[in-house]
Amino acid sequence: MLFDIIALEWLIAILAALVLVLGGGFVGWGVGRQRRALKRVRLQPEQTRWHSLTEAQTLQQLQADAHGLSAAAARLRLTEHGANRLPEARPRSALVRFLAQFHNVLIYVLLSAGLVTAMLQHWLDAGVILGVVLVNAAIGFVQEGKAEDALRAIRRMLSPLAMVWRDGRLISIEAANLVPGDLVALQSGDKVPADLRLLRTKGLQIEEAALTGESLPVDKRPDPLPRDTVLADRRCMAYSGTLVTHGQGSGIVVATGADTEIGRISALVAGVQQLTTPLLRQMAQFGRWLTGAILLLAAAGFAFGMLVRDYSASEMFMAAVGLAVAAIPEGLPAIMTITLAIGVQRMAARNAIVRRLPAVETLGTVGLICSDKTGTLTCNEMTVTAIATAGRQLGLSGAGYDPHGTFSVDGEHLAPQGDAALQEILRAVVLCNDSTLEQLDGDWRVHGDPMEGALLVAGAKAGLDLVRIAKDYPRTDLIPFESEHKFMATLHHSHAGESFIYVKGAPEAVLDMCATQRASSDAGATISALTPALWHARMEAMADVGLRVLAVAVKPAQPHRSELDFADVDSDLTLLGLFGLMDPPRAEAIAAVRDCAAAGIRVKMITGDHVATARSIARRIGLANPDAALTGRELDQLDDATLQQRVAEVDVYARVTPEHKLRLVQLLQGAGRVVAMTGDGVNDAPALKRADVGIAMGVKGTEAAKEAAEMVLADDNFASIASAVEEGRTVYDNLRKAILFILPTNGGEALVVLGAILFGFQQFPLTPVQILWVNMITAVTLALALAFEPPEPGVMRRPPRNAGQPVLTPLFLWRIGYVSLILMGGTFGLFLWELEAGEGIAHARTVAVNTLVMFEIFYLFNSRYMTAPVLNREGLLGNRFALLAVGLLLLFQLGFTYLPPLQALFGTAAIGLTTWLRIVAVAASVLFIVELEKALVRRYTSNSRP
Repeated sequence: MLFDIIALEWLIAILAALVLVLGGGFVGWGVGRQRRALKRVRLQPEQTRWHSLTEAQTLQQLQADAHGLSAAAARLRLTEHGANRLPEARPRSALVRFLAQFHNVLIYVLLSAGLVTAMLQHWLDAGVILGVVLVNAAIGFVQEGKAEDALRAIRRMLSPLAMVWRDGRLISIEAANLVPGDLVALQSGDKVPADLRLLRTKGLQIEEAALTGESLPVDKRPDPLPRDTVLADRRCMAYSGTLVTHGQGSGIVVATGADTEIGRISALVAGVQQLTTPLLRQMAQFGRWLTGAILLLAAAGFAFGMLVRDYSASEMFMAAVGLAVAAIPEGLPAIMTITLAIGVQRMAARNAIVRRLPAVETLGTVGLICSDKTGTLTCNEMTVTAIATAGRQLGLSGAGYDPHGTFSVDGEHLAPQGDAALQEILRAVVLCNDSTLEQLDGDWRVHGDPMEGALLVAGAKAGLDLVRIAKDYPRTDLIPFESEHKFMATLHHSHAGESFIYVKGAPEAVLDMCATQRASSDAGATISALTPALWHARMEAMADVGLRVLAVAVKPAQPHRSELDFADVDSDLTLLGLFGLMDPPRAEAIAAVRDCAAAGIRVKMITGDHVATARSIARRIGLANPDAALTGRELDQLDDATLQQRVAEVDVYARVTPEHKLRLVQLLQGAGRVVAMTGDGVNDAPALKRADVGIAMGVKGTEAAKEAAEMVLADDNFASIASAVEEGRTVYDNLRKAILFILPTNGGEALVVLGAILFGFQQFPLTPVQILWVNMITAVTLALALAFEPPEPGVMRRPPRNAGQPVLTPLFLWRIGYVSLILMGGTFGLFLWELEAGEGIAHARTVAVNTLVMFEIFYLFNSRYMTAPVLNREGLLGNRFALLAVGLLLLFQLGFTYLPPLQALFGTAAIGLTTWLRIVAVAASVLFIVELEKALVRRYTSNSRP
């Protein structure tokens, strides 16, 4: 018999080793294959500064022609350079992803326990353990199956078709067939199909916010630029994946596929290591610690029983199995998963969609949020906030395209309907405008240039009827805006036969064409000579606070004039005023930044926009240090050690690239900070993936940003992040409460088995199958109720927890040991009581199991608060799920005790009312003893504070 037991032990050891090797081997092979594939998606060095070359130099470098390539030459180049697609790393197979879910020490312990119980033919035990493991694996498999879709999302941004000159003809081809040297035509509405060096432009504007963070469409022109010009200022380049919003142009293809700017970002996303969460790191450490403790305890008990108490090898082997099953918290992985899932549901109700379960808990450790500006802290909708005329400065309230707001002068409200001068300047920008404003499904939208749309909104705020004005003053001709002359002019006439010209554009261009200015006074509008110094001072004041400035002028035209040319507007205009526009901060973002500060969370702005605009927004939203700023060019000049020191004090980073964002996140993490990164553009994707918690905008965010992030904001509201952090802290608190509840149960069970060995009992108080019943039935009822605990008072007024702090703090270890001894003493005592009263072993074990369960029912209420008192109405009745769980568990225990099928399965017997009263009296003691210990802890900690 002894030989059989030893052989069985060796077989179990070999099988456990195979599980470890095969599981780790499959996972390692899958990860290794993925890394090898990602190495092929490498970052391409920038060989040529195309923006610094002239047209002739560009064509010479590419061995191309200004009239396009021939079809034959294009085919040769396609063979050489490959298709205009981004390379794709081979994803892990479904099998490898599924096996990866088992790559955890605690899971190995559970599998080993299931293997042992199966070999001992305890099929129920083995089935329950295996079921728990498979449920956890299935949830992880589904969740992580979506975690690597960022690259595919970026690929979808590439244009499917392109207009290109081949053999001297303009034809449409698949964008995948573009090659360096192709001549591509662009027009409004096109998505740029490859990186282009522009050769010809006519009013060309391109929306590049997703790539650079620039909040406005960029005017493009073909003139070469200095070599060190940053990406966002390269006006002679058009980049793959960006959108043409206005005008026309043509450009020569200089990069395709992985060599494009979007390809470089794709490589960054592919190469970024996604960090594990603090909870997973801590639970892995806990699993290793628990594994060692269980093995050591089982081995010590086995040796003591055989050498000191003269148990047989078979008896001690069963005892060791019972000890291991008692010590393993089988229900803990399921409770962790369910608690996180409940947190996901709560966050979804507050517009925060979590894509990876562990990210819920990570939010509770976040101490720093790196936020993109455009579309995240701001509305991503241009708004007129100031109007300057010769005699006064007006302010406008309201944000975005919603045409509701008020006008004020020196803080005093101004009624716009009765102000003739204000009505004239607003009528001018409404008429000299090519955009439209409409309300669709309750949302206001602009079709056309965002700045022109903002001017229409300003007119609507003043009560102007936009449609009526267009009919009363029809346009007969225009000079469209182009970067060469920097203004737009329109010719209108009234139904009375009057004709007049409105001009709007860059202030320096419009001022040069003006001779007079219009001012308003109590006597009405007056015309006076232009005072350039006044206007330049006002332009500088607006620019200093981050406003984009437009000038507006008017000039009478000859009656019934129907055509307009440059000679009509080159002089003698009357300046009406200046408009100051900005992408304003969200009102709720200002409140959210304030809430984050109260919670000990610092917010840093990282944007591709201009530094003056970034500082202005930083001041408005209340960042801790809004005036200290670093630009991308300055970041390039700092080494990591110097920058590591600067990032602690600088909160504003402007004109940055995706590489800069990624570097900043890594340096902040290197300083021990848990970093959340928010963003909406493809340029944010690498940093979103690297951050501890990547947070993407759900409404205006790109698919690339969403797929790279762990969390997506359904309402694009920065304020939802503060709500998510509160939920994250609550989830972690509830996880700790569940752990604090479950582990003393396992400790008490293990001590009962160990005590029986130490005292030489021939019959153990608990069998392995009874221990498993207690562990699983209390986990899915009582421990689960703790997942529904509401936030504790002051959860958002305490600093973020230290991510390196272990789950089992000294207080936790003390509480676990303390309560385990209480549970062991009461359970063992009543077991002996029943035996001494002459009851059979089945009856005594039934009393022991029910005593243990009743201990847990009372201890559940202690666990609701870690140190706060629970003997009050809120503590006892505040969580209705706890009361439901207690009722459900009592029903289970009645079935366990009195139903014949369960009596046969678990070896139990019916017990009387007197016995139940004795059980309740003993078990209730834990509620009062632990509350007494809490009171001592509160007194000690309050006295020890300085």
